[in-house]
Amino acid sequence: MIDALRERARALGAEAAPGLDGLDEEVAARAALKAVADAGLVAWTVPERDGGAATGELCPADAVSVRALCALRDELAYHSGMLDVMLVMQGLGSYPVALGGSDELRATALPAIAAGEEIAAFALTEPGAGSSLADIVTLAERKGEGWVLNGRKTFISNCGLASFYTVLARTSGQPGDTDGLSMFFVPADVWGLDLEPFEVMAPHPIGDVILKDCELPATFLLGKEGQGLELALATLGRFRTSVASAANGLARRALDESLRHLATRKQFGRPLAANQALRFDLAEMDARLRAAQLLVDEAATLVDQGGASDMAVARAKLIATETAGWICDRAVQHHGGLGVKRGTVVERLYREVRALRIYEGTSEIQMLILAKHLLAR
Repeated sequence: MIDALRERARALGAEAAPGLDGLDEEVAARAALKAVADAGLVAWTVPERDGGAATGELCPADAVSVRALCALRDELAYHSGMLDVMLVMQGLGSYPVALGGSDELRATALPAIAAGEEIAAFALTEPGAGSSLADIVTLAERKGEGWVLNGRKTFISNCGLASFYTVLARTSGQPGDTDGLSMFFVPADVWGLDLEPFEVMAPHPIGDVILKDCELPATFLLGKEGQGLELALATLGRFRTSVASAANGLARRALDESLRHLATRKQFGRPLAANQALRFDLAEMDARLRAAQLLVDEAATLVDQGGASDMAVARAKLIATETAGWICDRAVQHHGGLGVKRGTVVERLYREVRALRIYEGTSEIQMLILAKHLLAR
């Protein structure tokens, strides 16, 4: 099953990626989502129970298979960062609904996400709360039978495109408290929700989401009051390994670009690949990439099977993203001036890979997780 998924994603990437070049960011994002949805790949971001793909023995029917997601992201990222991000955001933004939504809400929202007919967004980060979700200040207060939300979220992928946002807000306690956070389903058309898109170094629909007196019914609370942090961490725990897999896809493409360039580009009468120092570079790029791939395989399997996976996921995220950054940097160096020319593949990879060491848990956060578990022994 995984091999077949890889082949489908590989074929789609080769076919669809060239058509995204040069498009306006929003147009490219919508075209990328349509491509992965039409190929039936978005269905793998939603649990089978809620209208997603049949995962067989990969994982329970109420979960998303991390092994399947990793295979898809590896192949899509190899061809296009936009194809990759539009696929994964469907799952990252909607998984809190799968975890905590009522039967009615899941039946309404999730099949449309699996089909690519609606777009999801995950709204955790705030100007003063990134790695430390306990510092969230967005406030959800009771009003009659429902809730009123006020606050600002930032660096929210699919800002301006999303049909709904899954929003983490404070329902009790003070900033700094790990208790008192709850998760909400917030439709994009709710009164009082405003958007401020901005640009980042690689094309990516992203921006600020501002909530001002947004009124929600009680049924839009996901899970129980005070369970929001648990839902957020469970979602990140499910999807974080796939960030490492996307990094591997970018690194694999960078290595291939270096191999092609060094084998064909001649200096002083011979191919660059004849230079021993550059051969050492290629060998180290390959070895580091393979190590990252093995760590991703280990982590994805553990998560799917419900094993103790915190350390494996942290290792995979840390090593794969840091390795991909190094490999893409070497590929730029191998291309010389062409490596920094806007529009070349390695220049694009260099920009796309950088954010992976930051989002869904920085490299430093992964090291803290590992150290915590090591010291607890």
